[in-house]
Amino acid sequence: MSIIVDEYLNSIKINLRMESKQEKEIISELATHIEDEVQELKKHGLRDEEATKTSIRLLGSAKSVARQIYEAHSQGSWQQALMASLPHILFGLLFTLNWLRGIGGMLVMLIFVLAIAVWGWWHDRSTWIFPWLGYSLLPVIAAGLSLLYLPRALSWIAILIYIPLAIWLILRIFKQTIKNDWVYLSLMLLPIPIIICWFLVAQWKGYLDANTLDRLTQYGPFIGISFMTLGFGVVSFVRIRRRWLKIFVLFTTGVITLGLISFYTWGKIDFISFLLLLLLLASIFFIPALLENGVRCGKWGRIIENHRG
Repeated sequence: MSIIVDEYLNSIKINLRMESKQEKEIISELATHIEDEVQELKKHGLRDEEATKTSIRLLGSAKSVARQIYEAHSQGSWQQALMASLPHILFGLLFTLNWLRGIGGMLVMLIFVLAIAVWGWWHDRSTWIFPWLGYSLLPVIAAGLSLLYLPRALSWIAILIYIPLAIWLILRIFKQTIKNDWVYLSLMLLPIPIIICWFLVAQWKGYLDANTLDRLTQYGPFIGISFMTLGFGVVSFVRIRRRWLKIFVLFTTGVITLGLISFYTWGKIDFISFLLLLLLLASIFFIPALLENGVRCGKWGRIIENHRG
C-alpha cells in the first residue's frame, strides 16, 4: 500500500474515535475499497499515483469520512442505553424508595455497582460501562474529601498515601478510555458534581453519620429525581448519533440537574458554591478534551497510536 493511502487511513483512524476492534475492521474495509478503486481506475488508463489520489479524493477528506463512519456506528441500542442509565436509576431509587437503611444500604449498592463495573470492563468495554465505572469511584472521592477533616498530622500522612494512589487510578482509567474518546470520561464523571452538591446540602462533615443520612433522607424524592434526570440524559447520549450533540446533551443534563437541586434546596446552596459546582461540571468536559488533544498531538499520542495499530 502506498504512503499516500497509509497517511490517509491513519488520519481517519485518529479522528474515528471508536473501539480498537471495530476500528481495525473499518480501516481494513476502507483499505480494500481504495485498492479495488485504484485497480479499476488503472484499467481506465490512470497511472498508479494518479489513480490513488483520485480514489482518495472521491472518498472525501479524512475528517469527513471519519465523521460519517462515527455517526453510522455511534448510536447505541436501547438495551445499551438502559444499561448505561441503570446505575443512575438505582441510586435514585435508593433514596426515593427509602432503601437507604444506615450505611449498610449504601455499601451494598456500591459493592453491586463495583461488581458490574469490573465485569463489564473485562468482558464488554462498550459505552454502557462508563457510568458504572463513575459510581465505582465514589469511595475514592469520599476518601479524598475525608482527608480535609482529619487532624493536621494525620492529614499529611494520608495525603502522601492517598494522592499517589488516586493519581495512579485516574491516569490508568484515562489511559484506557482515551483510546476511544474523551467524551466517555465525561460520561463517567458526570455524577460527581451532583453527588458533591447533595453532600453540601446535607452538611457532610467528612464521614457518613446518622445525622447526614437523616438529612439526605429528608430530600429522598428530590435526590431520586436528580439521578433520574441524569439517567434520562445518559439514555439520550447513547441513542444520539452526532458527537457534538452527545456532548451538548451530556453537559446540559448536568447543568439542569444542578439547577433542579438548587431550586429544591433553596438557601442550602449559596451562589458561590453553585458557580463552583458549575465550574467543576465544565472541567469534567474541558480537561479530558484538553488532555486528549495533548496526548494525540504529543509523544503519548504516538505511543497510543502505535499500540492501537
